[in-house]
Amino acid sequence: MTVTELSPETMPDRAAELMAQAEADAIRVKAQAEAEKQRIANARAEMKLEAERAAHAKRIAELEAAKAKADAEAAKATAEAEAEAEAEADRVQEQQKTERTWKWGARGIYATGLVIAAPIQFIAFWDSKRPFLLAAPALLEGLALVLALGAAWAVAHRRDVLPYRIGIMIGALIAAGINLWHGLSDADIGLNAGLIGGIASLGGPIVLMSYEHGIAQRRDGIPSRRERRAERKAAAAEAAEAEAKAQEKKAAEAAREAEKKAALEKATAEQQRRDTDRQQRHPEVWEIAEALRSARGAETVTEQIWADAWYRVTGSKTVGITPEIEARSKVAQARMKAAVEGALADGDEDESAQVGSQKGKDPDAVDKRRFNGGTPPRRTPGDTVPYADIARREMSAEQKRAAASDASV
Repeated sequence: MTVTELSPETMPDRAAELMAQAEADAIRVKAQAEAEKQRIANARAEMKLEAERAAHAKRIAELEAAKAKADAEAAKATAEAEAEAEAEADRVQEQQKTERTWKWGARGIYATGLVIAAPIQFIAFWDSKRPFLLAAPALLEGLALVLALGAAWAVAHRRDVLPYRIGIMIGALIAAGINLWHGLSDADIGLNAGLIGGIASLGGPIVLMSYEHGIAQRRDGIPSRRERRAERKAAAAEAAEAEAKAQEKKAAEAAREAEKKAALEKATAEQQRRDTDRQQRHPEVWEIAEALRSARGAETVTEQIWADAWYRVTGSKTVGITPEIEARSKVAQARMKAAVEGALADGDEDESAQVGSQKGKDPDAVDKRRFNGGTPPRRTPGDTVPYADIARREMSAEQKRAAASDASV
């Protein structure tokens, strides 16, 4: 730019131009900053949205997995229930089938026995002079049949079936005895026919009675021999398990009692050791501790009682610390503080030089005192802080112990 351009006439215009340019730059910078801020906000919002989408997708996946698991468990339970129901239906069907077979088999044996035994009795009781005796076979064989029907009625109505069974056996035995006797005494019948007739008279009622007995037990809920044996075995196993658990519980209780007893004995022995040691080494404190124990109604001198007694006697709240120990500790702390702050020399030789320079025994010695430019300050009475009484007593006690040690040597 030339000098003419910066003439007084053009300077206001140039200033306005520069001002406008500065404002435009400021607006541009501000717009850029706002754009960057908006970009960062948009990026954060997008990241947050992505995180929420991921969390939502994860939650949906978890819900779907839980639903699939529940559906699988429900399907499994349904399949198991259906299989159990099918097995139960098959078992019931098999029971009904065997019951029908057993029922008609028993009735068939009974009818076969009648077919065999009745003709023999008709032959045995035939008498042209007494034709009415032909009704005797019907009476003997019919007696067992009617009583068998009565037993079936008693089973169906849950009545006592024993009298009917006794009547069945009496009628069957009479019919069998008659058949056997006529087989032995009548040549027209013969022994073989009489024997098989007796067996037929007994066999039919026995088989039918056995069938009715099984039906009665099932309807009354009476367990079979196999079921009773299984129940006894299960009861024995349960009793054995209960006994084992009882023994285990008893052993655990015994172990706990033994552990408690051992802990009590150990605590008692430890308490006795502490009491004996404290009574011998600290008789004054022990006397106060016993007084506190008795006043408080405690069984033993507890740690709290001992701490209170120690404080009452020594004035220290820390058990084991006496005034003498506290005084020695303070002296040691003062020495350590002086050593750390540089009041003492680095070694024994430096310390003796420093002390000698202070006492002035060796004028040619190098003055190793610090922080005073080599010139000691003038000391006047009262400059030094007097020792505390407890520190003085402790120093006196140390001097006495040192003298006693030197005398013993």
